[in-house]
Amino acid sequence: MIEKHIVLEDVDPVIFYGVNNVNMQMIKALYPKLRIVARGNVIKVMGDEEEMCAFEENIRLIEQHCSKYNRLTEEDILQLVKGQKTQAETTEGAIVYSVGGKPVTPRSENQQRLVQAYNENDMLFAIGPAGSGKTYIAIALAVRALKNKEIRRIILSRPAVEAGEKLGFLPGDMKDKIDPYLQPLYDALGDMIPAAKLQEYMEQQVIQIAPLAFMRGRTLNDAVVILDEAQNTTPAQLKMFLTRMGTNTKMIVTGDQTQIDLPPSQHSGLVEALHILKGVKGIAFVSMNQKDIVRHKLVTRIVEAYGRHDSRKAEERKTHKNEPAQKDTIVFPDLQGMGDN
Repeated sequence: MIEKHIVLEDVDPVIFYGVNNVNMQMIKALYPKLRIVARGNVIKVMGDEEEMCAFEENIRLIEQHCSKYNRLTEEDILQLVKGQKTQAETTEGAIVYSVGGKPVTPRSENQQRLVQAYNENDMLFAIGPAGSGKTYIAIALAVRALKNKEIRRIILSRPAVEAGEKLGFLPGDMKDKIDPYLQPLYDALGDMIPAAKLQEYMEQQVIQIAPLAFMRGRTLNDAVVILDEAQNTTPAQLKMFLTRMGTNTKMIVTGDQTQIDLPPSQHSGLVEALHILKGVKGIAFVSMNQKDIVRHKLVTRIVEAYGRHDSRKAEERKTHKNEPAQKDTIVFPDLQGMGDN
């Protein structure tokens, strides 16, 4: 009788073992000749050497399935051991799978263009209104690359600019101060990576979230690097960020030109970059619109209403600019009936 320890490296043990350890009980039932004890992310196996080899081979298949699809059922285990396809494997077009096991797929034509542009280019600009999925799809692509071991880390960044209000002093250490700006990125990651695994990734610096100001001087290799809210960068900041690109790295820049929160005296680095980098080989530009919005249906109506308002204001400014200047007219008071005193 021999003994072996198998470490589960790429999965959340909670998902792998199942509610009340139902998945582990199923695995034990399939290998009655083995004594199997699971603690944390380590499975200790004792028993027949030949059966143990088959067990280890299948446990790795089950682990890979659980890591990729973020779900594992008793039915999945049976099908994997038999060499059959699971229900999740028959789903087409998914980028990654959410924590609940649901596929994250492009939900519009432009979102599909975004995925295709990522596959064909090393640098990508995704421009569009709020709710069009540009950041969410970008993070899904980065998580897929990490799961497939195409890269070693994900780096996410945003400029620390308030949206129309001054937050003032924020208590705590540096992480506490920048977290409010980066919460949307945490939300997207939390949808796709189990909480325990996400915490582990962040502690090991596999996933790094940092304000744009901390990028200077770095060379970013073997990574997917995402800059969100790029409309709030200055030209110098965006140039600095883009030149951090190293080997085996992909960069995705997302932004919305209609939501610039910079002071009126500062120009948006994103708007300038769209003109400067147009036509540069290896850089793709994908424009999203109201049809790509996948939030509540009211978001689409709100974006459209503001778009119509902005168009009217632009037309009014144009009309006033083209009107001939009128001479000032001096109006004198009516002096009739007023006599000398």
